[in-house]
Amino acid sequence: MAGSVWGATPASAVPATTVRLRHSALVRVTHWIITCSFLALLVTGGAILTSHPRFYWGETGNVLTTPLFTLPIPASRASVPTGYDYVLPDQNGWGRSLHFQSAWVTVLTGLFYVVYGLFQGHFRRNLFPARTDISGSRIFAVITQHLRLTETREERAWSYNVLQRLTYLLVIFILFPLVIWTGLAMSPSMASVFPGAVAILGGQQSARTIHFFVSILLVLFLLVHVGMVCLSGFRNRVLAMITGRMSQEMKGA
Repeated sequence: MAGSVWGATPASAVPATTVRLRHSALVRVTHWIITCSFLALLVTGGAILTSHPRFYWGETGNVLTTPLFTLPIPASRASVPTGYDYVLPDQNGWGRSLHFQSAWVTVLTGLFYVVYGLFQGHFRRNLFPARTDISGSRIFAVITQHLRLTETREERAWSYNVLQRLTYLLVIFILFPLVIWTGLAMSPSMASVFPGAVAILGGQQSARTIHFFVSILLVLFLLVHVGMVCLSGFRNRVLAMITGRMSQEMKGA
């Protein structure tokens, strides 16, 4: 069967591009659901934050308590002292409602993704780095490659380097669980049912402060992630996360 996928193919008949499977359907679906829900969390989190842009440490905190720090932004409530002579429109009501809904979408989707990744070997194949790669010299070499833009297109397209793998594992298994934990710890019902889960964080106000900083780290990850996607080929990367496949020119790959 000359010219078929099973028979020999003349060199002149070899296509200029090859199409390879990059992401499974479940990875793609969970990626976009979490992306949308995370963006909703950011928007609604901002709406909630403006109602009281002051942070405390311990169990309680209010306008009569000395804050740990205050964000230099106006508040949406006149009772909160911020140093500004005006207040923002209060979006706290719908913000909290949508924030909680988006959080549960993120949690359930993330749990499904983690269970799939563990049982189907996704993490083992694509994210867990080899022991030989976990070294200061290897990580430094990868950082140098990124700064000099010397990593080949083939490496960027079809495999995660050790720095990417460690970053994704940090986000999936540490930052996301921590932001969920601290978010739940701010709930009065959580404090009454699982007081130890709140106490270990230092109290509800401490949980809110930790929640804020972890959220900042997740936003930084998102910005770097989008930046690296643009550097690696925005169209190809996004296409791969939508269709599961992307074409990679064999010439120069």
